[in-house]
Amino acid sequence: MSGSARSEIFSRLRKASRGETEENIQRERLSLGSAPAPTPPAPEHCQAFILNVLKNQGSVDCVSNRSEAVKAIAHYLYAHFHNYRLVAGNDPRLAAMPWRDAGVLPRFGSLEAGEPVALSFARLGVVETGAVVTWTSKANPAANNFLPEHHIVLVDKNDLVPTMEKAWERINHALETTGRPRGINFIAGPSSTADIEGELVYGAHGPHRWHVVLLGDIPVDAQNIARAASKDQS
Repeated sequence: MSGSARSEIFSRLRKASRGETEENIQRERLSLGSAPAPTPPAPEHCQAFILNVLKNQGSVDCVSNRSEAVKAIAHYLYAHFHNYRLVAGNDPRLAAMPWRDAGVLPRFGSLEAGEPVALSFARLGVVETGAVVTWTSKANPAANNFLPEHHIVLVDKNDLVPTMEKAWERINHALETTGRPRGINFIAGPSSTADIEGELVYGAHGPHRWHVVLLGDIPVDAQNIARAASKDQS
């Protein structure tokens, strides 16, 4: 959209709302209602979230506690790099993880050149899209989300929300208490781009791989059922 077209649109909006009170504008907005929520790909939230992560070309581990989470991360690191090194933000929830249980050697801070793996802690997981929501700050550098070759994200089952609307409700409620972070990122898969012929390429300008570790009381077989459904739909 050109600058002149954008200016014309905003000019029309200003003219249409001139003289209207804030209450009238809000009432008209609410009268429009909202679109119906999309039907999830599975009836159970964890299963639907996992399925959407897989559709987004991500991978998933399900764990019941923090010790298992550390071991799952260690297994992922060794499978891809034959070591246990990664970078994690200074988020206290990551610092408190029992890293010694699996011999993982995190460096806390922002990703630097030559470091291929970063770990983030997600504030939310969105079932509707399979996205995770991270807040960037000095303790949670944006570089750790967008610059590593492999991006690992830890998300708690209790922080899954069904829709984008519910995600923003939770975010806005949190902002009232904590204030606005430097950035709010919705991440749904590794980086991707398409050329003029529509061929999709992953890892062109960011992480090549995106791995989600879902922590909590996950229903038995949720991961296996989601993986089977993902293969059937591919």
